[in-house]
Amino acid sequence: MNNASISSIEDAPFFCSWSGGKDSCLALYRTIKEGGKPQILFTMFAEGALRSRSHGLPLELYKEQSSSLEIPFIYKAASWQEYEEVFIKTLHTFKDMNINIGVFGDIDLEDHRKWEEKVCNEADIEAYLPLWKEERTALLLEFIDNGFKTMIIAIKEGVLDKKYLGRILDRELIAELDALDIDPCGEEGEFHTVVLDGPIFTYAIEVEIKQEIFNNGYWFIDIAVL
Repeated sequence: MNNASISSIEDAPFFCSWSGGKDSCLALYRTIKEGGKPQILFTMFAEGALRSRSHGLPLELYKEQSSSLEIPFIYKAASWQEYEEVFIKTLHTFKDMNINIGVFGDIDLEDHRKWEEKVCNEADIEAYLPLWKEERTALLLEFIDNGFKTMIIAIKEGVLDKKYLGRILDRELIAELDALDIDPCGEEGEFHTVVLDGPIFTYAIEVEIKQEIFNNGYWFIDIAVL
């Protein structure tokens, strides 16, 4: 994707499609550094509104991230069948708030990019992917070297040992994953993360690791905010 189509990021209000993990956080960070003005962190939840669709994180964690980042948080719950409809309907409300840009953290998955452009177009919003087509490991090192702290909270069964649940993603762990021939960015869904601290957070988020949960081919750790 060529983001040159974005008219201007400087002083532009935007929403961030927010998973709570490292890629959406780096996309948010870069857009803020470019002069964009974050208005909303937007997350889709599963039916029942107890956990997020993408990372299985509890609502209290997102509220704590929102508080530390000082950016309002909005979430919507939907079944997979209703997901796109609810997503687009929410983007229309953002458009009514004069938000014309949506920021996404995808790196190189073409189907994801096409979907994001499609739903944004429905609401006359521009999709902005600040990480698009950059080298995966270089992005991860940029994230770590800028002082972000992120924990592995979900692992795909049969791809990565669940002993990595709860590990902080650092240079040592990147080397371990690389030796296992696992993409350190987890871009193909090998694992998911939650960001707990960084240069755009006003305070570090402390969490307690509780039980391990298996759901839809993934091992998750249940975490609670302290």
